[in-house]
Amino acid sequence: MADRLVHIIDDDEAMRDSLVFLLDTAGLRVRASASAKAFLKTVPDPALGCVVTDIRMPDMTGLDLIRALKAAGHDYPVIVITGHADVALAVEAMKAGVIDFIEKPFDDETLLAAITIAFNRMATTSGAASPEREAIAGRLAELSPRERDVLRGVIDGKPNKVIAYDLGISPRTVEVYRANLMTKMQAASLSELVRMALVAGY
Repeated sequence: MADRLVHIIDDDEAMRDSLVFLLDTAGLRVRASASAKAFLKTVPDPALGCVVTDIRMPDMTGLDLIRALKAAGHDYPVIVITGHADVALAVEAMKAGVIDFIEKPFDDETLLAAITIAFNRMATTSGAASPEREAIAGRLAELSPRERDVLRGVIDGKPNKVIAYDLGISPRTVEVYRANLMTKMQAASLSELVRMALVAGY
């Protein structure tokens, strides 16, 4: 991956420097920007790399950046990192085309694995990602009808009480179903559960 470029965009200087050091140590070429606007002023050839961006930044958010890149015809694979994760935000990011949504704090391997996936997708056709979709679809197929109902509520960003009301069950029962969803889908976080569901076109 040494010939590929990773664009780091984060207004937090300490985080930015830490990410640059991590990726440089991993043998990756890195270009860092302190804001989305600064990055957009010097957007290079999209074939050169992927974007790792914070989602909450002043002036222009990570989601605004993604939309601006798409509007300009740039198809960077984008990885979003955030310290303020919530389901609604994860859903919005994934629907905007983000390939991964990583919550802070995260370990180095998580980010490096996401970047590897980003470069792999750049090097192959969109159909090559089907094994992942098929694996996720297989897990979805193992869900009970009620678990699927709860998953739909989660993807819609509804809190447990609302899901419970909609389904005519108790909030505690919804919590049990959500725990089962995490286990059956092999999701380490709520945002990962949402990402997998959206990847599978759920």
